[in-house]
Formats: sequence, structure tokens, C-alpha cells
Amino acid sequence: MYSTAEFKKGLKIEIDGTPYIIVDFQHVKPGKGGAFVRTKLKNLLNGRVVDQTFRSGEKVEKPDLMEREMQYLYREGDRYCMMDNETYEQIMLTEEQVGEARLYLIDNLNVEVLFFNQAPLAVELPNFVELEVAQTEPGFKGDTAAGGTKPATLESGATLQVPLFISEGDRVRVDTRTGNYIERVK
Repeated sequence: MYSTAEFKKGLKIEIDGTPYIIVDFQHVKPGKGGAFVRTKLKNLLNGRVVDQTFRSGEKVEKPDLMEREMQYLYREGDRYCMMDNETYEQIMLTEEQVGEARLYLIDNLNVEVLFFNQAPLAVELPNFVELEVAQTEPGFKGDTAAGGTKPATLESGATLQVPLFISEGDRVRVDTRTGNYIERVK
């Protein structure tokens, strides 16, 4: 069990049999009455964000969550095949379970798959991935690194803004949390 004193951003808790992750929290000490903790919680099953208030010292359950390192193998229609790196067991995940991670999935990428009560729940990508630029407009003479940006489509299908000097076939490092270009990789 977790006490409200242990709350922090990113902590996973369980309320009424549903897993949540703490997005934001604030300890409040009003002049009159007892202290309480105001939180924003993201439902890990459906992605909805809810506001919840807890009395100071109140306890909440630890969810039955487990992370396993798995390797993305291939996509079949709207399902994604993942393989456990230790047991070589393969599971199929739906598009909803994969979520926004599908924008950066490439074959053989190692990811963390979150399980709740032994059922796959979500996919967590590494913070940075290296992808090849599949399509972008060519740069023009005089374009510099300090110049503007242009759209580029990556091998995974994601689109992002890259500097003008990036061309097709270049490998770029992308921050999967924000979807931003970080640097060109040699």
C-alpha cells in the first residue's frame, strides 16, 4: 500500500481495481480543516485523465503491474506481434494497447510491455530511437544548420520536423516522449 506522503509523478496506483498513473499532484493545507492531496490520475486501461482528492495519510493499493522486455517482430493488420526476450513466447497486441508507440515501432526494436493482472496493457518505448528518413523534400543550396525546418516521414511512418540539411536515407535520433528530432546519427 502507498500512503499519500509517498505520491510522486509517475507512481502507479490502483483504485477500485483499476490501475492509474499519477500525472500531477499537490499537497494542500487549508487554514481550516485537515490537509489533503489533489491529484490528476491517468487511467492505464482507457487513457482518461481524472481528478481525485485524497485525505492526508490515506492509503491506496499497489497495482499488480509487471514490465517485461519484449521485441517487436511484425505488424499483421491492426495487431502487433511481440516476443518475450527470455522465454521467446509471442503475443499479439491490439492497436489500442500499443497506442502512440506504433509511430516509432520498427522491426526488432526492444520495448517494455506493461502487464496488469497477467494481461498486456501498454507498450513503453525507449526514450530515444534511431530511424531512417524515408521521405523528405531536398534541401537547397545555401541551407544551413541554423536555418528552418521541413517535414520528414520516417521509416516507421511517423512525420516530424527536421533541419533543412537532412536528406532521404539519413538516420536521425528521435525523442519518443515528445516526437521531436534530436540529432543526425552517423
